[in-house]
Order: sequence, then C-alpha cells, then structure tokens
Amino acid sequence: MRQPRLTSVIERRLLVNYRVAPDAAARLLPEPLRPHVVHGYAVAGICLLRLGNVRPSWAPAMVGLRSENVAHRIAVEWDGPDGVETGVYIPRRDTASRLNAWAGGRVFPGEHGLADFQVHETPRQVRVASATRDGDTRVDVTVELSDELRESKLFADLAEASRFFRGGTKGFSATRSGRHLDGMELQTTAWRVEAGRIRTVASSFFDAPDRFPLGTATPDCALVMRSVPADWRPLPVMAMNRDARLAG
Repeated sequence: MRQPRLTSVIERRLLVNYRVAPDAAARLLPEPLRPHVVHGYAVAGICLLRLGNVRPSWAPAMVGLRSENVAHRIAVEWDGPDGVETGVYIPRRDTASRLNAWAGGRVFPGEHGLADFQVHETPRQVRVASATRDGDTRVDVTVELSDELRESKLFADLAEASRFFRGGTKGFSATRSGRHLDGMELQTTAWRVEAGRIRTVASSFFDAPDRFPLGTATPDCALVMRSVPADWRPLPVMAMNRDARLAG
C-alpha cells in the first residue's frame, strides 16, 4: 500500500536532549545505523509532540486530527548512496491517539504504543508527563523557556543546536518483524526553535541502569518548537543487518 504524505501543525514540540556515551548508544542501534557523535558524545533524547490538523496532504483542514505523542530518540548517521546521512533512530514511540496507534506501521510509517498524558502549559513553561499503557515507560518533564541556550556541553548556542536538529529530520524505527526500518521525514519551510532550560526530567528509558549505566546518559539541554506547519514524508524502508538490541 502506498503511504500518504501527511500535513500538520506542530503545536508544541519539546526536545529534551541527553549527552550519552557513544558505546552505550551504539548498543541500542541496529545496523547500518551508528551514533552521531558531537564533541565526544552521542545525542539522544525525548520528543514530546502535540500535533494539530493532521491529515493526508490532499484532505481539507476540517478533517484534521489532534494528538499528544512521545518518542525516545537517538541521533544517528549512516552511509547513503551520496555519502553520510543523518537522522534519528526511535526505539520507542507512543501516542494518546488510538487511531495513531492503529495506523502507525499500517497507513503511515512508525509503530506506536498507547500512552496517557498530563500536560500543563503557560507561555513560559511546559510540563508534560506520560505513562505507557503497557507500564513499560514513564516520562515527566518540565522545561522553562529561556532567552538563550545555557550550560549545554553538546551545543555552543541555540543556532548550533538548531542546525543540528534541522539536519536530522529523518526518523527511523524498527518494525515488529525485525527485518527493516520504517522511515518518515519532517519537512517545513518555517523551521524555528526556542531555547529551554530543563527544570525537572525523569525518564524510565534513560534512567534504567541496565540500559544506561551510571554516568552514561546525562540531561543536557532543551529546545521548543511551537506553531510550526509541517509535512511528514514517508521514506523508503531501510534493511536491518541485525536486530536492535534494547536492554531492559
């Protein structure tokens, strides 16, 4: 089945980024992916995404849907036909939308689990908490908007962070068959991010010592996107050379 291009509005995209020991990140990646290393660290994190007006690109806005979503991500690179390409590997993604959970991997790339969300937003602060229905993964994040990116060991400033993530908008995740990776690319002509300061962060994914031994995954910085129109383009599947090794 041909998968449709989707259009949407990113109402809020909260990227909470971790600096990770490259060998710890590499253990979670299926070949041919490898960690994208910045200043000696792999880059990973949590994407807390509220989408509005989601619909096939040919459909009118009145039929668009709205949903809260969460994805755990690792920045990756791989060898493409024209050289090294960059993007993210998504070992786990979850949604509050039953329709998204059913359609992911069927109608559009990316299989989803179901999760419950609690959200509190003000103009200067965002708190998002999620818990998956299967009890496997919990997240609770509070980020305060900031006038600049501070105390990051990954990025010198907001402009550098923005360039990094704009260059990594292709996302891949393993299918249940374990034989290939589904891919989706975010496309927008209105890319813009704001700096955030992490006030609190807890993630059962990154806090699990069997997956990330003590000191191998440290919260680094946060970015916020709001009110950004975005399309989502299905990518050709990528063959996996081995199964993803998700500890825990």
